[in-house]
Amino acid sequence: MRTAARGATLVLLGALLVQAPLTAQAYQPREPEFRTGPTGPTTPTPEPTAEPKSSSGEPAARSWSEVVKQVSETSPGDVQLRSADTSAQAASMLRCFKLDAENYCLGLGFVQEVPTGSQRHALMAEPSLRAADEVGAEQDISTGDLTPAAFVAERAALPKTQRVTAELDEMEAAWNGRAKARELRELAEAETPPPNPETQQTPRSAQPTAPTTPPDEATTAPTSTPTVTPTGTPTVAPTRTAPTGGTPTAVPTTPVAPVAAPASAYLMKGFQTSQEKGYWCGPATFQSIDWADDNQKDTQASWAKDLGSTTSGTAISAMVKQTNLKTAWPKSAGTYIVQNVSHWTAQTFFTVHQKHLGVYKAPVIEHVQLLKRYFPYLAFNHSGHYQVGRGYDQAKGTIAIFEVFNERRFNSRGNVTDGPKNIPASALFNATLANSFQNIGL
Repeated sequence: MRTAARGATLVLLGALLVQAPLTAQAYQPREPEFRTGPTGPTTPTPEPTAEPKSSSGEPAARSWSEVVKQVSETSPGDVQLRSADTSAQAASMLRCFKLDAENYCLGLGFVQEVPTGSQRHALMAEPSLRAADEVGAEQDISTGDLTPAAFVAERAALPKTQRVTAELDEMEAAWNGRAKARELRELAEAETPPPNPETQQTPRSAQPTAPTTPPDEATTAPTSTPTVTPTGTPTVAPTRTAPTGGTPTAVPTTPVAPVAAPASAYLMKGFQTSQEKGYWCGPATFQSIDWADDNQKDTQASWAKDLGSTTSGTAISAMVKQTNLKTAWPKSAGTYIVQNVSHWTAQTFFTVHQKHLGVYKAPVIEHVQLLKRYFPYLAFNHSGHYQVGRGYDQAKGTIAIFEVFNERRFNSRGNVTDGPKNIPASALFNATLANSFQNIGL
């Protein structure tokens, strides 16, 4: 009986234990940051730092294969693109990517800040052929650069396979030239003065916007006191990359000692050209640049074909691409890139020209709005335009160009305008800002 009673007691105790309340340890929250242990609360694990993103939401590209992947995957399909409105097409065709630390937007070039959707949409407006204070000024023909609206329309009309190929061709130059873009950004940041609260000046937007009319500085004669105050500060040669036919790969270089730009420098004497058609400023400019490189003057018609020029004009990305492919100028200046200048000052613009023309001894692809206020040798206002940047004079504050457009050739009332010109650096800078793209090729 004792054994039976003991067994019944054990069964009763077991039942009571099952019904007993849980311990405090069992009531602890399950989230790790609230659990306690012998040494107190544990420290939550911090979240990893977010990778910089492009405008399409992609992380910064660290290799060419990543660039190819991002460009290919973000390019819209044909049906999607055809049904899109103008604003959506602009957002798609002017997509932006992060190449290491640099921002590059298709069609626009390297930019300080990625433009918003509304800013890209504003670029689609037709640029004005006259300055705001030239109400009575006559306007004349389009001279041959491709407007943002035309660029977007031409890219959007391509089948996706061809469009991706064109985009990758453009991105190849950007990837190979990202070191130059970084140097230009750092130079611009070093030369940009801090905001002065006393003046309450509104800084210029760092990204492309619809064209505005800058202050008139073109009335100053080239020999008068320039607005720009150039300096003789030594500059450092760029990190050079060789033009590539396949997968872009940066070429290691040995650092070189700083080289001071000379007081003045001029290139390409005797290699000026004049455009043969009203919309061939691109082929004429490239004809001059290539002719001076190899002393072989190929026809403008052949360059128009290579550049993809149409009656709407020529894209600056095509000018840069062919300079890298068909000339030896990148051997001294590094891979040519499309560079936005909207966040630069006039001083930075002039300093970059001194460095490129005086130290690297290579021409600049000028991309301006051809208005009388900046180029007083004109009889009429014209459209977006390309010129050859070929020299400078530090004391006079001027930049030497080859003007490839001859008004008289296309209008009997026009002036004879083609040939070598010396333009105040501030006027050339403002003419570049007046163009919708606000960029140059160098």
